[in-house]
Amino acid sequence: MSSAPLLTTETMETPVDFSVVIPCLNEETTLGICLEKAFRSMREHGINGEVIVADNGSTDGSVALAEAAGARVEHVTEKGYGCALMGGIESAKGKWILMADADDSYDFLEIPAFYDAMTQGYDLVQGCRLPKGGGTVMKGAMPPLHRWFGNPLFSRLARSWFKAPIHDIYCGMRAFTRELYDKLDLHCTGMEFATEMIIKASLYKSKIHEVPITLHPDGRTHTTPHLNTWHDGWRTLRFFLMSSPSVLFLTPGLILIGLGILSYGFVYTNIPLGGATLDAHSLLFATLAIILGYQAILFSLFTKIFAISDHLLPPDPRFAKFCSILTLERGVVGALVLLVIGLGLLTTAIVQWLQVGLGNLDYSHTMRVVIPGFMFTAVSIQTVFSGFFISILGMRKR
Repeated sequence: MSSAPLLTTETMETPVDFSVVIPCLNEETTLGICLEKAFRSMREHGINGEVIVADNGSTDGSVALAEAAGARVEHVTEKGYGCALMGGIESAKGKWILMADADDSYDFLEIPAFYDAMTQGYDLVQGCRLPKGGGTVMKGAMPPLHRWFGNPLFSRLARSWFKAPIHDIYCGMRAFTRELYDKLDLHCTGMEFATEMIIKASLYKSKIHEVPITLHPDGRTHTTPHLNTWHDGWRTLRFFLMSSPSVLFLTPGLILIGLGILSYGFVYTNIPLGGATLDAHSLLFATLAIILGYQAILFSLFTKIFAISDHLLPPDPRFAKFCSILTLERGVVGALVLLVIGLGLLTTAIVQWLQVGLGNLDYSHTMRVVIPGFMFTAVSIQTVFSGFFISILGMRKR
């Protein structure tokens, strides 16, 4: 470590421009070099900054080491990567904040690249370790599964689903404005905290920039990585899907309804499908597809309303206008129309049964009436119950 005097929060002029937040959980073996590099890079680049170690319950010498190096220690009792970062960020004094891990895989001497980009007016500056974004991964620095599959996959999904202009969504070294952080109202307490920030920033159409960095091998010798490949990968995918109800519910629902209606068309026009003739049994499958598809669409509405009301997603003016048009009262009226049609068809089937003295029916003919009657009735009841549930969710929002 350098023998030059370290820049500490006590010696800095106020106000602070730049805050470096480092989450920490028993990082004694690598925290010191990270702090030395952070202080040195800011001092040599003329950055008026501070370093905050967000300690998440370390039992080694991490806290004492941080205090001796001149960092400000923020004790965060609630466990989790996201919790530690939120605790440190919320106590930061700078208008620009950089977060990075304490395992010496990120080179804090690269801080000036982030600082310079922030001074150009970006809301978020994301580091990129992958070659596709100009970064470098040193040998042994990233597991092959993460490098060639997990990270590229989730980064590609982020670009496709949320228009995020990044190539390395999991990179934990990034800088952002205090204003953006407050606006995003982040909630995730685990490793998906980092992806939540990218997704929300993209949905808010924030100015995002990517800078290439180098990822070094984990420098810790006595602790294991905090990232759990399958557990954290699943949590990330789950958050992606919850943040995109159209992908999880709406699109599959529309496909199912489309297939169901198409099948109905083949049945009632008696047009063969290839060499097969669709009849009453096909109507059962088609009806199941329509009911499940309609339920999926309703779930997309539930998820969207809940996510917006709980600030997991930003407000959507187009969706708000849609909800203002599709009121509970209009939904009930539509449901009553469907119910009348459904009960009318079921009544017709009962009349047919009475006409044969409650005897045997031609099921190939009768089921063409019963099955759509069942479908219209079921969808009408779904509409009424869902309309009231959506109204309850709307009350939570107001």
